[in-house]
Amino acid sequence: MRQLAAEARRRSPRGWAERYLMERLVKAEGDADALVALYAKDLVPSGATHLRIAEELDAAGRADEALAWAERGLRDTATEAHVDGRLVDYVCDRYTRAGRAAETVAVRRDRFRAERSLATYQQLRAAAWAADCWGAERKTALAALRDDVGREHGGSYGVPTLIDALLDDGDMDAAWREAAGRADDRQWQRLADLSREVRPAEALAVYLRLVEPLKEPTGDGVYERMAQLLLGARDCHRALGTEDEFTAYVVALRAELRRRRKLMTILDRHGL
Repeated sequence: MRQLAAEARRRSPRGWAERYLMERLVKAEGDADALVALYAKDLVPSGATHLRIAEELDAAGRADEALAWAERGLRDTATEAHVDGRLVDYVCDRYTRAGRAAETVAVRRDRFRAERSLATYQQLRAAAWAADCWGAERKTALAALRDDVGREHGGSYGVPTLIDALLDDGDMDAAWREAAGRADDRQWQRLADLSREVRPAEALAVYLRLVEPLKEPTGDGVYERMAQLLLGARDCHRALGTEDEFTAYVVALRAELRRRRKLMTILDRHGL
């Protein structure tokens, strides 16, 4: 069977069925080294294969070799924007269990530099908090995101990630400063939701602005979102002591959109 599988794989090196058959045969023999060698012939750029090797070595009770393969995976994928997160988690978990907090932070920092997303920012923050160095790490991470904004880095990292990171940190003052002319509607609404008790006037302006484009489209989802925005606006008016203005606004809005019966029903349901 091994000979037949090997011949089939030579004829079709990239064939999934041939590779799967060989893998099953090697596993049946219980030869960890042969399985590692098999996987090592076809290492994928995401590091997923490195992780499989590490897991097989772990199962064979060879923890040090497993970690070495996982660390190699991080080195081999250092320049990749998208790396299998399970590989990073595996190494960080091993480091954490071994009390190697600084090295855990270093791994998370490297991933954040390569893939500046909210997820990698949160993972860096968690590791840095555990290592008691988040102050310095946060300053460096936010500076990198601001540099991305300045260079208009790809349009998918800098602006959205910077504002999401500030919101996730609860740094509302900085989020408001960075949001002007940059935030998308989702971020503006979250900023208003988190700030309406302490910045009711600014949050109210956001809610009312976001209501306007919802007057044209139809559908339950649109109507429900409009209701949520109006509830936020009502809270802002209450904080400002201007509830009469809100009542007048809703009356005028209902009159303008009175033909949309489903919208009226949803507004009634929310006490609007």
